[in-house]
Amino acid sequence: MVISVASGKGGTGKTLVATSLALALSDKCRVQLLDCDVEEPNAHIFLHLAVNQSQPVSIPVPKVDQTRCTYCGRCAEVCVYNAIAVLKEKVLVFPELCHGCGACSYLCPESAISEEGREIGVVETGDSGNMEFIQGRLAIGEPMAPPIIREVKRHIDPTKEVVIDVSPGTSCPVVEAVKDSDFCLLVTEPTPFGLNDLSLAVEAVRKLQLPRGVIINRGGVGDEKVEQYCHEQRIPILLKIPLDRNIATLYSKGIPLIEGMPEWRNAFLKLFQDIREIVTASQVMR
Repeated sequence: MVISVASGKGGTGKTLVATSLALALSDKCRVQLLDCDVEEPNAHIFLHLAVNQSQPVSIPVPKVDQTRCTYCGRCAEVCVYNAIAVLKEKVLVFPELCHGCGACSYLCPESAISEEGREIGVVETGDSGNMEFIQGRLAIGEPMAPPIIREVKRHIDPTKEVVIDVSPGTSCPVVEAVKDSDFCLLVTEPTPFGLNDLSLAVEAVRKLQLPRGVIINRGGVGDEKVEQYCHEQRIPILLKIPLDRNIATLYSKGIPLIEGMPEWRNAFLKLFQDIREIVTASQVMR
């Protein structure tokens, strides 16, 4: 089963939940934890795993043979990302805008465009016992995270339980990380900002037709409106984590919650069982 841990808002505790769930499951079965927050991956801080393999990720960008080009402008017409501009006797390529779709090279009437790889980041892996860890790391200054996320997800082993730590927001990287999951776990906080961004995340996940549930972190800091919203939308609240100075202290030191406070281990194992039951029920309804 593939469980993605997301939220509309940054700082709600996705990594806290993802690492705790993965570590709790690793005592019982083989687990993969995928850190798809490739712009600032931090799950490794809590796992204390050595990265033993690093693989570069590249996307194909156009390379124009000026001796064959007739400057017809067909490549610029078909590029929806404006990554190519055709002047009177020159073709300009903007690699940072290119999404590597290949339309320009495929449709060039003179076959004047080939493709060359441009490195945009790396995928790093490590393992310890039943835990396998895969993370993507986007190169500084690069704007596109989805190609890195796709490479991270290619490591998914269907024989293992998989937990995906997703980036905040509801943009393309989030959709790329969440899609094809069996379940999306949305982490929020009981504040107006938490509710606003949770509602955006719910709509995104609903479009993807994924089973979903909510975890309320830092319970007690705000009001009851998040719970009211979940009740109105018929979204199950699967776990509540209170505002606790001890939890914050552990997190600041890079100590996983279930290691610093072992009493939470059973709560996360029960969370997994609850998710499994929801997924099974949704499959039966289909």
